[in-house]
Amino acid sequence: MKHKTKFKIKTSVILILVLSVFQPVFAQVEIEPWGQLRGIRIDGQLMEFESNITVVKSGWSDVKVTAKERQRPKYVRNGNQQIVTTNIDSIYLTKTVEDAGKGNAKVNVQVAVKADETLEGVYVGFSVPATYYANGTVQANNAKAFKIADVTTTALNAFETVKSLQFKSADRQLQLVFDEPTAIIVKNNAVAGSKGVQYFIPIATGNLAKGQTASKSFTIHAQGRVDRTPIKLALNTTQAGRVFDGLGGNFRLQNPRTDPQVIDYSLKNLRVAWGRAEMPWRFWQPSIDTNPIIAAKAGRLPPQVKNAMEMAQRLYKVGMPLILSAWSAPSWAIVGPPRFRPGPDNVWGNPLDQAKTNEIYKSIADYLVYLKDEYGTEVDMFSFNESDLGINIRQTGQEHAKLIKELGAYFASRGLKTKLLLGDNSDAITYEFIYPAMNDPETHPYIGAISFHSWRGWTNEILQKWADAATKLNKTLIVGEGSIDAQAWGYPLIFQEQTYALEEINLYTRLLAICQPASILQWQLTADYSPLAGGGIFGDTGRLRPIQRFWNLKQLSLTPPGLKAMLLITSAPYLSGAALGDNDKGTYAIHLVNTGASRVVTLTGLPAKVRSLSIMVTDKQRSIKEGTPIPVVNGQAKFVLDETSYTTLISK
Repeated sequence: MKHKTKFKIKTSVILILVLSVFQPVFAQVEIEPWGQLRGIRIDGQLMEFESNITVVKSGWSDVKVTAKERQRPKYVRNGNQQIVTTNIDSIYLTKTVEDAGKGNAKVNVQVAVKADETLEGVYVGFSVPATYYANGTVQANNAKAFKIADVTTTALNAFETVKSLQFKSADRQLQLVFDEPTAIIVKNNAVAGSKGVQYFIPIATGNLAKGQTASKSFTIHAQGRVDRTPIKLALNTTQAGRVFDGLGGNFRLQNPRTDPQVIDYSLKNLRVAWGRAEMPWRFWQPSIDTNPIIAAKAGRLPPQVKNAMEMAQRLYKVGMPLILSAWSAPSWAIVGPPRFRPGPDNVWGNPLDQAKTNEIYKSIADYLVYLKDEYGTEVDMFSFNESDLGINIRQTGQEHAKLIKELGAYFASRGLKTKLLLGDNSDAITYEFIYPAMNDPETHPYIGAISFHSWRGWTNEILQKWADAATKLNKTLIVGEGSIDAQAWGYPLIFQEQTYALEEINLYTRLLAICQPASILQWQLTADYSPLAGGGIFGDTGRLRPIQRFWNLKQLSLTPPGLKAMLLITSAPYLSGAALGDNDKGTYAIHLVNTGASRVVTLTGLPAKVRSLSIMVTDKQRSIKEGTPIPVVNGQAKFVLDETSYTTLISK
């Protein structure tokens, strides 16, 4: 409800930016927690290359690489060293990467064989991006330099005994210096999904015996032009899109000892606009022959259900829209034995038993009715979590559409206001899952919002499909689970790295610009994927404390509620931007992510009444640190966009 006021609303502008200041030497080299080297930063500019570990069967018939979600790696930092341990089959690997001064990194790979293997060999795979090296050259030792595009056909002999390998282009240069001379294999498109020339540095070749060990060490030197080209941004306030309510959060309870402290801290220190909690359905009604409401009223409410209901009640009392999601079902409601992991067929989850549809609908509605009657909590929307994939209830798009129509109507018949989420997909890439319901008008009255999770599928083209779906149906769009790596629970120390924090907030800014969601619901505001460290979380027994990811989230949560998406025009590299505003209130917000070097920014299109902007910065060193105000003259503001960090500007 809106309230009238006698006070004049002060025109304000909030600009939320990702920037940076000087980073310490140990933050230069970037390695993914599964072992892939991404590049070395120089003054904030990432000098890209790619390096992974490759295990090759005889004849190059089977090539496996360290890659995201392919193995179960572990990641740790030891001062200026980052260490990844993982394995490919019986080949166990330890990769240590050490910052060695500006633009330099030392790499050591250790191999330990746990069973006999028939192999071509184990290699360090290395490649340079065509974006910067399409017309570049490669030079082994001090011999003749070859065009990279020609190297596989004209220069193979040059790589038989290599002490150094150097790549050059107009703007960049990379050099690998090996501790001892090595032969390098050059191949084109050798690894599935890769393009262009790849260089394979042998660690161990031929068949390997159990107990055998090997290692390879080399140094990488990176140089290049740092892009400091001034940035021009143009804000267009003439058209407004969908409303952004603010940051949301997931509150699925999984860690009884450590969850409460993170939940308390998050709800106390963040403006959380949307909430999502679990419906532990398989505990609510484990037997089809029991009445769960009667059992609950008789004092037999399972603790998992009681805790989940209290969590939902807590979110509801704050006044946020409440989503309830079921991750799994009681065994009587599904076909086959419960599958909480993929089987040999690599299929996740179980379909619902269509012969028990009436019992299924009643069981779910009973939960919502009990939550409403006994806890005074009404659920806005319901979903099966990631049913496109089967985590852990699996549906086809057609079954999903049928569920929305029938369960939505049943909810209404029970006096519930609850509607269904369309989608709640595991990733953006499975967008076709929602098409049957989109194309069936009978589902539309029961769709409360459209939802997808942001773990995969970040291309502009794919994200636009979700924006288009929301526009077509004229429905609210949310990102039901927000973050960037669904396997990060296995190497949780990565949460404390600037690389993760920067990539996560960069994605959120792109989601705001392209998808125009009502909310991005952080996965999670509990100890699972925690934005806090300490307090026993992930074994850290230090004091409970916010890390950079938390300050990013808090800064995003400072965005005033109710602003609408607006157009922000820029073509600057290493920059993502999103604009929000309300012309009636005179409030505007702009979010920018700078993943490159510091640059001067000229922002135009600000409302005429805006005279100055306060500035707050979050980066590896600063946590929403206020700086000197920025003057605005004739709708224009100039400021320096620092390297790799996050800033908020608010009109004075």
